[in-house]
Amino acid sequence: MRIVIAGGHGQIALRLERLLAARGDEAVGIIRNPQQSEDLREAGAEPSVLDLESASVEEVAAVLRGADAAVFAAGAGPNSGSERKDTVDRGAAVLFADAAERAGVRRYLVVSSMGADADHPGNEVFDVYLRAKGAADADVRSRPALDWTILRPGMLTDDAGTGQVLLAASTGRGPVPRDDVAAALVELLDTPAAAGLTLELIAGNVPVAVAVKDIAGN
Repeated sequence: MRIVIAGGHGQIALRLERLLAARGDEAVGIIRNPQQSEDLREAGAEPSVLDLESASVEEVAAVLRGADAAVFAAGAGPNSGSERKDTVDRGAAVLFADAAERAGVRRYLVVSSMGADADHPGNEVFDVYLRAKGAADADVRSRPALDWTILRPGMLTDDAGTGQVLLAASTGRGPVPRDDVAAALVELLDTPAAAGLTLELIAGNVPVAVAVKDIAGN
């Protein structure tokens, strides 16, 4: 498969790229900073330098054409302000979905956030972030041209992955290693029956592949 990943230098994206490359898939990571290109190559991915805050739909669609799936894993980052939460976590996600539709890429995965809600109250930066992610998720869910799956991990950690998770429409709060989020994304890419689902993910006691098959009804 050829998979295009927005936010290709993110911590989950780099893990995903390594997993895809290890099994022979072609991963393309969209990055804004060309200095990050070598990190992607080391992960086994092809870098594509493009700024999703300023690129046109056609520019992004050109990268997506011929892909089997698209993964939106971009984010403004923990040190960014409210404005970039909107331009990246919402705006870039909408742009990437527009581009996927234009390029004819149906399979579309979103790395969202537990608690994402377009109507989330509050004025702190994290409140704005949850609203932005929620608005992006709602936009994606409204698109019949996309076979979307939205994954909402719990508190992300850099602990070594266990390969054991809890994956459900609602899991309750909890941590999850980034390793296991990436592993879940790989399984979701392989599971077309997971399309149309919004899922929460935390550490648990079910193997990732089994958890995905169970939730998809396989």
